[in-house]
Amino acid sequence: MSAYYYSGCPENYEAHYLDSCSVCAKSLHNSDIFMYRGNTPFCSKECRQEQMEVDEAREKKLRSGRSLRKSESKSSTPGKTVRTGAVTVS
Repeated sequence: MSAYYYSGCPENYEAHYLDSCSVCAKSLHNSDIFMYRGNTPFCSKECRQEQMEVDEAREKKLRSGRSLRKSESKSSTPGKTVRTGAVTVS
């Protein structure tokens, strides 16, 4: 269950982004908060590290996909027709 903050009206309690860990959803009320990328809260160094590893793997996958597409485009000749095969001259 997440903690809530008081917004001024008794019936208006809203969840706050620092209420729970972004990985395991553990409550962060009255505990240390470990931050990552500015506004992502975690309950422990381990949860933060887990998210960092997930992000790193995602970025690595995106980079490898981009470099593959670049190498494919370099090997092709854009805008020109390339004919392959044998030419027979009589």
